[in-house]
Amino acid sequence: MSTSPENTPSTKNSPAELTGRVAVVTGGGSGIGRAIALRYAAAGGTVAVLGRRPEALEETARLAGESGGTVETASVDVRDADALTAAIDAVAARHGRLDALVNNAAGNFVVPAEDLSPNGWRAVVDIVLNGTFFATRAAARHMLGAGDGAVVNVIASYAWHGHPGTVHSAAAKGGVLAMTRTLAAEWGARGVRVNCIAPGPTETEGAGAALWSTPQARERVLDSVPAGRFTTPEEVAEAALFLMEERSRYITGTTMVIDGGQWLGRRVYG
Repeated sequence: MSTSPENTPSTKNSPAELTGRVAVVTGGGSGIGRAIALRYAAAGGTVAVLGRRPEALEETARLAGESGGTVETASVDVRDADALTAAIDAVAARHGRLDALVNNAAGNFVVPAEDLSPNGWRAVVDIVLNGTFFATRAAARHMLGAGDGAVVNVIASYAWHGHPGTVHSAAAKGGVLAMTRTLAAEWGARGVRVNCIAPGPTETEGAGAALWSTPQARERVLDSVPAGRFTTPEEVAEAALFLMEERSRYITGTTMVIDGGQWLGRRVYG
């Protein structure tokens, strides 16, 4: 993520209710996860970023520190349920609370379904679907005990409309969407809200390498967006922040789409 002034999270107009609050963000070492962590920290909250690459996590913490925010790190693979639970429990124990969880850890690549290997299928489903459940289960035990909390799951619009070449990711994210709605119904009366955000094409290094690796592919993706541009991690972070704030406490089981209208379909005839 760029550290230029226009992309640096600002504390101006930050919601005061995040001061003293604690969140966990998986996949917080880059891209959207990093932007969400930095935005939450800039708003006064404490964030623990989890991921597999210690160097990337430390960079997120460094960027947060430069703007006066507090970000902690823990190197953990979301596919390891025991290690993930231990990391989340440690955050809650250290601070005496856990207010929010963002499930951002993901894996994706474009491949025809008939060429997708069993290992490729398992890897993506294990990270996206299983990892999201493992983290949510661990965090929810603390939130349900307190009678308050917010879970935000990062998915994609092809979770419901489908897209060629993404059968593994679409199936996993479709499972996360169903999980979100189910847990929202199950936990609503106990004070825990569960929602999704569905970013469209986002200007990140990882997405560019995996999903539009050539100028021609990039142009095709851009042409599919009615807004005429990619979204930024910072714009996605604002949506995630809203769903973790007190002002959204009556919103649960829904999906906020941040894609410039892409999923609506720009061209049908002609």
